[in-house]
Amino acid sequence: MIQVENLCKKYGDFTAVDNISFQVGQGEIFAFLGPNGAGKTTTIKMLTTLLKPTGGQLRIDGLDPSDNANEVRKRFGIVFQDPSLDGDMTAYENMELHGVMYHVPRKTRIARTEELLRTFELWERRNDQAKMFSGGLKRRLEIARAFLHTPKILFLDEPTLGLDPQNRNQLWSQVKMLNKSEGVTVFLTTHYMDEADRVAQRIAIIDHGKIVAEGTPESLKQQTNTTSLEDAYLAYTGSSIRDESANVSSDQLRQVAQMWSKKR
Repeated sequence: MIQVENLCKKYGDFTAVDNISFQVGQGEIFAFLGPNGAGKTTTIKMLTTLLKPTGGQLRIDGLDPSDNANEVRKRFGIVFQDPSLDGDMTAYENMELHGVMYHVPRKTRIARTEELLRTFELWERRNDQAKMFSGGLKRRLEIARAFLHTPKILFLDEPTLGLDPQNRNQLWSQVKMLNKSEGVTVFLTTHYMDEADRVAQRIAIIDHGKIVAEGTPESLKQQTNTTSLEDAYLAYTGSSIRDESANVSSDQLRQVAQMWSKKR
C-alpha cells in the first residue's frame, strides 16, 4: 500500500530525509518512530502530497503522489496532532462538512456518519458543538471523520497526545476494529513506546533522516537485547534531547490540507 525507495528531501545543504526505504502492506498497522527533528514530519508530508521529494520514489496504492496528487488524496485520511475541528459546529456538522469536501454521495454520507459516530460512541452527542467536548471526545471525532470517505490508508500523527490511559485504550480499540473490518492501513507516529509496542505490527525508527531500525516490536527488542520497546528505541537513537526547530508544525500541515480540500 505504501512503497518508499531511496526517498530523499533536502533544503539547501540540509538533508531532512536521507535515502530511506520501507514498505507498508495493505491492512497493516505501521508505526514510524523517531526523536523530534528526525525527519518524521517531512516524510509524512511527502507521503501525503504536501511536499515533493528531492530524490527517490514513493507510491501510495500504486500511485506517485507527485504525478497523481488528487487521486492519492482520495485514498487516505489524516488526523493531525493539533486540533482541526470547527468548535462552533456540532459533531454531525463536522462529519457532514468533511463528507461534502470529499464528494461522498449524500445517502452514503448519512449512513456512514451514523455508523462511525456510533462506533466511536459519539452518536448521542451528535448535536453538541465540538467545543463542548473533552480532549478524548474531540480526538475520537477527528478519527471518525477521517474514516468517513472510506480511505485505504489512515495517517495518525500523535493521535493520543495528552489523552489519559482510558481514552487512549478506547481510541485504539476502535481504530483496530475498523482496521480489521475495513482493511484500512494505519500509518502512525507516537512518542508513547508502550502504545507502539501494543498496536503496531511493524515499526521503523528514523534518526537524523535515516532509517536506523525496522522490524516487529519483538524483533527490535531482541536485536538490542532489551525487554521494552522504549529501551530498544533509546538503544537505536540515544538519550540526548533533540532540537525541535527542524520540525514543521502540524498546524501548518493542517492549513495546507484544508486549502487543498477547498480546491477539490
